[in-house]
Amino acid sequence: MGRVGRRVAAAAFCIWDAFVIEGRAVNPNAAKSVPLSNDHLLAQLHWRYATKKFDAQKKIPAATWRTLEEALVLSPSSFGLQPWKFFVVENADFRKQLQAASWGQTQIVDASHLVVFAVKQDLGASDVDRLFDAMVKQRGADRAQLEGYRQMMLGFVANVPFGITTQEWSARQVYIAMGQFLASAAMLGVDTCPIEGLDPAAYDRILSLPQKGYRTLCASAAGYRASDDRHANLAKVRYSHGEIIEHI
Repeated sequence: MGRVGRRVAAAAFCIWDAFVIEGRAVNPNAAKSVPLSNDHLLAQLHWRYATKKFDAQKKIPAATWRTLEEALVLSPSSFGLQPWKFFVVENADFRKQLQAASWGQTQIVDASHLVVFAVKQDLGASDVDRLFDAMVKQRGADRAQLEGYRQMMLGFVANVPFGITTQEWSARQVYIAMGQFLASAAMLGVDTCPIEGLDPAAYDRILSLPQKGYRTLCASAAGYRASDDRHANLAKVRYSHGEIIEHI
């Protein structure tokens, strides 16, 4: 294994959203960071909550929604394999059916947008090769230099360690994307409600997801809170900093 191969092997279990190859294509946006202030970040995280009642008349502007979709596309995943698909449900009839499969939660139909987070079924060698081909194309990389990384990924998806299945590992990646979506929405002043109180099999049937190679994991409504949502002003119940963060 060459120098580049050894480098990637040493980082095998990191969250890979970048793979630097000297002299090759790099991310043109990497030098355009415009950090939020500490106060702004915390203010938005304090502002957000799991919205229980959305204003059905308020819609997310198209430009804002495009930004949130791009935030989903930019979500990190282990190895960069992206074992997911995000289904934006616009069909009103589908949303009414999904509401019935979600304990009748009104967020499903009242929110401006609804995203179903789906995990890829049967992640395998073809998915590794798809990513490998994309890396070579988009970064102008040398296939031979990356072959060690490809072999490592192939071995991983064929026999996931840690005592979990490939499907369980893939599901963990989807939750990373959901976290990115919720935080990104908060930064833009968009309300969300992550939803696991749903029947995944019913969602799969209504949206025909298995035929597309995916299955439902969770969902999120997005839009703007109703003025009479009493949950909006409730104090956040969080354990103290000292109880949940330990420096060792």
